[in-house]
Amino acid sequence: MCKTAIRKGKPAWLKKSLPQGGDYQRVKRLLSTAKLTTVCQEANCPNMFECFSKNTATFMILGSECTRNCRFCNVTANAPLPVDKDEPQRVAMAAEKLGLKYVVVTSVTRDDLPDGGAAHFAAVIKDIKARRPDQNTEKNKNFQRVKVEVLIPDFQGDIKALGTVVYAKPDVVNHNIETVASLYETVRPEAIYQRSLDLLRNVKALDLLMPVKSGIMVGLGETKEELAQTMEDLFEHGCDILTIGQYLQPTRQHLAIKRYYSPEEFEELALTARKIGFNRVASGPFVRSSYNAHDLFNTAAV
Repeated sequence: MCKTAIRKGKPAWLKKSLPQGGDYQRVKRLLSTAKLTTVCQEANCPNMFECFSKNTATFMILGSECTRNCRFCNVTANAPLPVDKDEPQRVAMAAEKLGLKYVVVTSVTRDDLPDGGAAHFAAVIKDIKARRPDQNTEKNKNFQRVKVEVLIPDFQGDIKALGTVVYAKPDVVNHNIETVASLYETVRPEAIYQRSLDLLRNVKALDLLMPVKSGIMVGLGETKEELAQTMEDLFEHGCDILTIGQYLQPTRQHLAIKRYYSPEEFEELALTARKIGFNRVASGPFVRSSYNAHDLFNTAAV
């Protein structure tokens, strides 16, 4: 693992001011009371304050300990705890209390489980979608069922496990490719580039109409030619929605940043993606898989 110190002197476009007001503390208290984990907190996301202030959070299920040790990720890799059978209901209740119309659910990777946690994902999807206001209320007249996006691990290529999630009918299936093929051994040593691509294709094989999403980090030493090739690979494997964001080194023990991309370069990457065929792209320094996911979904739905 890289021991290089965190890069100093972030460029101006990566210095984010904290939003004023909002429900930041309320969201934190609710999540703590419900004993829920968010990827926002676990991954030290730079957008956490902004999202919490907008009553938005990405729920991380299946515990906070990962069975893999990706060298870019701040989620810890330790022996996982038993699956919490009550978690789906608590997630659904928290989403309802937050008044969420669009919920993103992700997880640590659970290679210790026979299905990689697919059945648990399915239970969370179903519990969220099952909640609705009481009958015969004014609120119920304008009720719209909550949309659910799932950001899933690769399930070690198990198409049956993938089918368990897809058949639970989320509104978007997201699986991040993360980086270019040449960097997988360094960045994601326990993952396989082609396996992640195959997962995206298999989602479409299971449900042709299911929106498929993926994300790329930049700044790890990839070339723009490699990025373009990765975008083409994603598009050819059925990816509909693409996010591109700057990698930020969480701690000194994680991979060092090779370079920062400017906002103009992110615009160029978005243009490249659109030329390839994507018309649903979010590209920018602070873009993450679940950041403003509802807005991107609405764009995709137009």
